[in-house]
Amino acid sequence: MDETCVNVKRLEENEEQCTDEDKTAQDKVEEQLISSNGHSSKPWQQSRSRIRECVLYVKKVLVSFARMEWYCYALLGIITALMSFFMDMTVAKLLNAHQWLYGCLKGHHLLQFLCWTLYPACLCALSTSFAHSICPFSAGSGVPEARAILLGIDMPDYLSLSNLFAKLFGLICTLASGSTVFLGKVGPFVHLSIMVGAFMSRLHDSCRGGKQRAAKGEMLVVASAVGVASCFGAPVSGVLFSIEVMGTHYSVRDYCPCFFAAACGAITFRLLSVCSRDQETIQALFKTSFSSDLPYQPFEIFIFALLGLFCSILSCIYLFCHRWALRFVKTNKPISRLLATEKALYSAIVAFLLGCFTFYHSAGHFIAAELTMKQLLTSLLDSTSWYTVSQNASALPEPQKTFWQAWNPPGKSYFQTLGFFIIAKVGLLVVACTLPLPAGYFMPVFVYGEGTAYLLSDGISSAESLINPGGYALAGAAAFSGAVTHTLSPALLALEMTGQCSHAVPSLVATLVSNAVARAKHRPSFYDGISLIKQLPHLPSLIRACPKLANVQIKQFVIPAGVVLERTETLTSLQRILNDSTDNEFPVVDSHDSPILLGTINKSQLWEGLQQHGNEGLCKQLEDVCSIQPVRLQLTTESTVKQAHCIMSVTGEQRVFITESGRLCGVITWKEMKKIIEEMAKEV
Repeated sequence: MDETCVNVKRLEENEEQCTDEDKTAQDKVEEQLISSNGHSSKPWQQSRSRIRECVLYVKKVLVSFARMEWYCYALLGIITALMSFFMDMTVAKLLNAHQWLYGCLKGHHLLQFLCWTLYPACLCALSTSFAHSICPFSAGSGVPEARAILLGIDMPDYLSLSNLFAKLFGLICTLASGSTVFLGKVGPFVHLSIMVGAFMSRLHDSCRGGKQRAAKGEMLVVASAVGVASCFGAPVSGVLFSIEVMGTHYSVRDYCPCFFAAACGAITFRLLSVCSRDQETIQALFKTSFSSDLPYQPFEIFIFALLGLFCSILSCIYLFCHRWALRFVKTNKPISRLLATEKALYSAIVAFLLGCFTFYHSAGHFIAAELTMKQLLTSLLDSTSWYTVSQNASALPEPQKTFWQAWNPPGKSYFQTLGFFIIAKVGLLVVACTLPLPAGYFMPVFVYGEGTAYLLSDGISSAESLINPGGYALAGAAAFSGAVTHTLSPALLALEMTGQCSHAVPSLVATLVSNAVARAKHRPSFYDGISLIKQLPHLPSLIRACPKLANVQIKQFVIPAGVVLERTETLTSLQRILNDSTDNEFPVVDSHDSPILLGTINKSQLWEGLQQHGNEGLCKQLEDVCSIQPVRLQLTTESTVKQAHCIMSVTGEQRVFITESGRLCGVITWKEMKKIIEEMAKEV
């Protein structure tokens, strides 16, 4: 494996050395095209020629400062941030319209009920019907499919422009449904960013003359980091998310591009907020006011650890219910038949039922249903204890007074409301996850963990101690969402969203404890569970569900290497082989009786050798006329499928030679690798 790693590094170095040569050759081709336009029969020849000259000049100036891919990274961050900002602005206007209409109907319970239930039901039906009519692959989060794409699985429909348009419109309708459906945007927006990244990758390849880099998923890995950074203005946690969730086999060369593009996206997103006067200056998305003099007592570290343990137990319950609900919907004949034929009707029915439950005059006043997701986050991150607020609630300023009235309805205490909120939201979120529309599930999980931690901490602080409930809500949100996704990036995301670096250690402690328990006994994460149910060929998810797959050796899947050349092969036989074979590269062995792998040789090199020596050298041997290149990548028969998949997905190689004690046994191709993983997915 050490030799393989060295060869991978050499491949990357050779690739970087060839970049300048490719650019020079491409510039010459463009100059020739410009000079040949004088003989073209197309209209406006002079204008077209001048435009091409200007474009070529601008390209030369840009390339003199940095390589073209860096401009693509910056453009990716800016475009994604623009999409995120205008999506938030559109959703906010639709939510305000719903709240205005609901407020105008005050006193008319029936009309308010119809407004509360039919508005989200129509939006969910519109989201489902539009998404499936334009592109059936736009439903769901899109993160599990994107992870499979980053590992080299071909899913072109998930990266198409039609899918981009359908998912963008469908996600706006889903978010505009508000707290009735209570779904987020992180997962689908990461998928949207990856689709934009795929378009930028094609643009970059066209600028380089159609030549693709070895690592085809580099731009897509960068795009996954940009997606999170553009949602919350959090570039560091976006990069960590791309490493933990998206880039299973992370390449170090993606590190700097991820940070650069994520910074461009985060800065653009925050500047747009300032320009639209949503914020006075560039600041955290959910600004808090925790005390920095004494943020927490030393003994509270153990309480934060216990909080992480409690959140991990809740996450296991939630993940079990989520997977059970997805399997039930898939196996139940009436529901599966309805989903197969009338997806929009199913979404409308489920959204209507959720609206009936969350209506204020039914059960909505027990779960603060009138608060939006942003208002829930803001109210639970308040550092003031609700016990203290309850002593002088009439003197509260806005919007704290509105939050208090929502959490403390007449005849009920805030403990009862928050407790019922925690119990009810699990069931509501599990049901909402079955909707066949573009939706994310990270932020609802984040809010759920926040509410759980706030309930526990406020119960302690009611004894007039110095405990800060908002700090526990911050750590609980990070711990619960980290346990659900099996990642540590939510701890950093919580800090970047609130700007509270004082609670970095407690949040990290709670997230580490929750992850340790949630990962025990190879439990699959949220995204792994979806991959398993959808039978996606994502090898890391399969290994977590069935650890024995990690030890499956590659030797049982080896196929013949095709045409194998001997070191003493004559040019006469080489000419016959070249005429009959379609391979571009041939392995060279010592002899067929002793197939010690010496290296490889390209088809172009063989043709050059034949042309140089002509008929007079037909009796010469292969080693006399061509230089044998060392093998770039090779594995032994004892190597596992996991190792082969890792190497091939990182390097982009289509086949790897398999040897045993130096003897060539055959090859494993990327096409065969995908078949192996698909069979594993069906078995698991």
